[in-house]
Amino acid sequence: MKKTYLLLLFLAGSFVSQSQNSSDTARYQFRAVAELGFVSVLSHQIQLGKNGTNFDYVKSGGQDVLFPVARFSLEMQVRNRHTFIFLYQPLGIESKVRLKEDATFDNTTFAAGTSMKCLYNFPFYRFSYLRELFPSNKKFQLGVGATIQIRNATITFESLDGTRFSSNRGVGIVPALKLRGSLQLNRIFYTEIEADGIYAPVSYLNGSDNEVVGAILDASGRVGANITSSHSLFLNLRYLGGGATGTDTDDPGPGDGYVKNWLHFALVSTGFVYKF
Repeated sequence: MKKTYLLLLFLAGSFVSQSQNSSDTARYQFRAVAELGFVSVLSHQIQLGKNGTNFDYVKSGGQDVLFPVARFSLEMQVRNRHTFIFLYQPLGIESKVRLKEDATFDNTTFAAGTSMKCLYNFPFYRFSYLRELFPSNKKFQLGVGATIQIRNATITFESLDGTRFSSNRGVGIVPALKLRGSLQLNRIFYTEIEADGIYAPVSYLNGSDNEVVGAILDASGRVGANITSSHSLFLNLRYLGGGATGTDTDDPGPGDGYVKNWLHFALVSTGFVYKF
């Protein structure tokens, strides 16, 4: 946690220093962005407990269809140089299946033939900072910076007759690097790419004694059209992936604390941007 706080203090200090140097010329622009679309699960496997089943959500957990998804963010840009972003990504996938084989999660075993409900609820909040490298260029923009992501996970398996239930919950903080670039093709159309990602030992990043290796990658490409000076629409293709492997000895929950959870999602969405 100490390293996370130091990163936030560094970013805040950089911004304050820049503001003091040119406070008379500070100009602010705000953007609200909303996306609606669907997610396709390319691959998703989870294991809860060292003796647990390596469970394939696509083959056995009902994640072989499309699921609705939404995404919302607010941005503040200062003097075309600094951009601060708050993003909320709800991400909940619920399915009902009949097990073909026995499955064990955190010492709770569900027998083959059990009708069950699988809930994978993994919403996250993201605070990001970008520094624009070409603030005076009206056609091309490129920003680099950092992200702090807070995930709020609830993973449950429940038999429909109510006799078996397994739950794994947790809140985690992960820092990542961020990149965003955009190109204005003409007066109306533009393209944009954006990525947040990191691969590293989580224990080193958050100061924990637990040996956990984790990764996130949220990368997208979009094509948009400026409808007015303050409104635009876009079509977005996104890859969302990552996960973690390790043991949480501080809060093992109902099992031994071991979790292996890796996913690869593809998202297609349309979005709306409002500048004010």
